[in-house]
Amino acid sequence: MEYSVVARDLTRRFGDFLAVDHASFEIRPGEIWGFLGPNGAGKSTTIRMLCGILDPSEGSAEVLGYDIRRDAEAIKARIGYMSQRFSLWSDLTVVENVEFYASVYGLEAGDAAGQVETWLRRVGLGERRRDLTATLSGGTRQRLALACAMLHRPPMVFLDEPTAGTDPISRREFWELMDGFADEGTTIMVTTHYMDEAEHCDRLAFIYGGQIIAQGSPAAIKRERMRGQVLEIHTDRPVEAQAVVEAHPAAEEAALYGAAIHATVTQQGAAEALAADLRARGFRVESVAPILPSLEDAFVSLVEDRERAA
Repeated sequence: MEYSVVARDLTRRFGDFLAVDHASFEIRPGEIWGFLGPNGAGKSTTIRMLCGILDPSEGSAEVLGYDIRRDAEAIKARIGYMSQRFSLWSDLTVVENVEFYASVYGLEAGDAAGQVETWLRRVGLGERRRDLTATLSGGTRQRLALACAMLHRPPMVFLDEPTAGTDPISRREFWELMDGFADEGTTIMVTTHYMDEAEHCDRLAFIYGGQIIAQGSPAAIKRERMRGQVLEIHTDRPVEAQAVVEAHPAAEEAALYGAAIHATVTQQGAAEALAADLRARGFRVESVAPILPSLEDAFVSLVEDRERAA
């Protein structure tokens, strides 16, 4: 297949609420395709339509060559699906949970035993096989859920905010696992609201208010969809300085990034003007310098453009 997923004008309404608004995109076999946006933007609704759980109100889509309206059961049998609230039985052990899902997927006894051991090993839970699931940390539970979702070796897996609520180390370990699966040819669609995670994706789409507002590789989006230049500003009082920068006519947008301020500017001489204004107001300005935009910078710029146009 040229594409694992093809969506055309995919739309979902809940009464008068338009949750997904004519979304169109393609996902190639073997790639990690990220779906980014704030909570409530339409990410989970889109995944549920692609998995055959929700019927679209309008539009169409194919997953692994199957139509999501006509062939929902065929799709469900051939994909893996994991959400933030993936169902694990807390009173079962790690290995008992994986064995349970082996039976749900209908794996034959001989094949099931081998797959259970393989996936426990791959997600680093071989030595914790007898631990009760209730005793696991959030990150460890997510790795167990991933093993259960991948147990039947699906060619495509949908991961709906799989790292939400986990610590940075667990998030890194989880993405290392996904990189390995993609290298083996598994197609992965993953939703997240963590912009830093999107750097792991081959391609991605930003969704906002139910509409896809940008698509492409992380590098292309930062290069082509960022309006203006991003300045990184270091001062002695960044929280107070951020309000000053945001109100300055040379700044299109300003936000705190750790101990620094990121300001989007489009005017020549903006760096010098901002530095001079801050110093005039009593701030100690350590540096004002242009930087490469982050995906978060690009997303904020795109949202600001849409809201300004509206």
